[in-house]
Amino acid sequence: MGLVRFNPNFVNRVFDDFFNGVPTRPANYGTLPAVNVRETDDDFQLELAVPGLKKEDFNVKVEEGVLTISAERKNEETETKEGYTRREFRFTNFTRRFTLPETANDSEISASYTDGILAVTLPKKEEAKPQPARLIEIG
Repeated sequence: MGLVRFNPNFVNRVFDDFFNGVPTRPANYGTLPAVNVRETDDDFQLELAVPGLKKEDFNVKVEEGVLTISAERKNEETETKEGYTRREFRFTNFTRRFTLPETANDSEISASYTDGILAVTLPKKEEAKPQPARLIEIG
């Protein structure tokens, strides 16, 4: 991976764009996973810490400029032992919504899940990528 530039003004704007104006979850949901947002010359990268899930538990979609990442998993365990039965239910669910920056190419978003980290890559539109300097001939 190449060198990542840090521009605090742009990063603050990206965070404002991602996190403002869109509700992140209803009040009855559990803890939201931690998320890291990183920008490179070619894309934005989101990493969510969500251990203990399977890739089938996630739903990642884009609609009207909003990226929605959600997961739901239900576990039920039953144990019968010496005249008693114990049943445990565990539910894991969350929903995170991010307003996409105008520079993101939402038709080419990709996601992967490895070692408890959901990685979502939002490529930038070609016109938003840094262009090399070019020499202009004086006529």
